[in-house]
Amino acid sequence: MPLMRDHAFVPDTYHQLTDDEAVPAEGNIIVPLARLDEAEARLKTGTENVGLHVPNTVKPDTLKPYFNSVALISIAFPAFSDGRGFSIARRLRRLGFTGILRASGPLIADQYAYAMACGFDEIALPDPLAKRQPIAQWQKAAGAISLAYQRGYHRPATILDRRRAAFA
Repeated sequence: MPLMRDHAFVPDTYHQLTDDEAVPAEGNIIVPLARLDEAEARLKTGTENVGLHVPNTVKPDTLKPYFNSVALISIAFPAFSDGRGFSIARRLRRLGFTGILRASGPLIADQYAYAMACGFDEIALPDPLAKRQPIAQWQKAAGAISLAYQRGYHRPATILDRRRAAFA
């Protein structure tokens, strides 16, 4: 899966475990929420980063106990038309999660700026989608929305803030 971060496709330093894959002794991993207890020994050592993959139906409040132990939370997007992951990301940031937030699934380039505004740091895309939407489309979409009515994590000033500053 290609990883979109900072307006470019970058190498992924994490390995996402499948449901039946054994937890490796080394390397950065992403484990499903149901298998977090298997990676608990790795969490205690702190030598390698452990990420958590959650479905888009998870209650963000239930993840708060893991904020200090996981380096990344990956939120599943089963379809680009299912926006529940955006709400979860926004809520996790408001609850105080400061680690990496990853959207994982078939998001489209038009959703990139919104994903960043909701608090996502990166997007893991399926290979066919990354081939269909090259980097130029993602970069264009990232800059397509320069003004907003709401404050976001990557756009702190709103249209109203800019207007106030112009007349101050």
